[in-house]
Amino acid sequence: MCRNIHTLYNFEPPATEDEIRDASLQYVRKVSGFTKPSQANEAAFDAAVDEIAGATLRLLGSLVTTAAPKDREHEAERARERAKKRFATAP
Repeated sequence: MCRNIHTLYNFEPPATEDEIRDASLQYVRKVSGFTKPSQANEAAFDAAVDEIAGATLRLLGSLVTTAAPKDREHEAERARERAKKRFATAP
C-alpha cells in the first residue's frame, strides 16, 4: 500500500475532511498511475476522488471501538523515530 496513506481512524482530534480528501487523492493516484490526469481523464479522476472521500467519511463515521483515541503528536513522534532508524546512514 502507498506509504503516503495514513490511518485516519480513532485519533484525537478526528481526521479532517482535508485529510480524508488527501488520502483519497493518493489512493486514486496510486490506482490510476496518474499524478495529474490528462484533460480527457480529469472528470473521471475527480469523480473517483470524490466517491472515495465520501466512502471514507461514511466508513470512519460508522466504525466503533472501545480503544482510547490515539494522540496525533505522539504517533507523529513515533513515525519520526522510525524514519530516523530506517534512513540512518551507516557509519
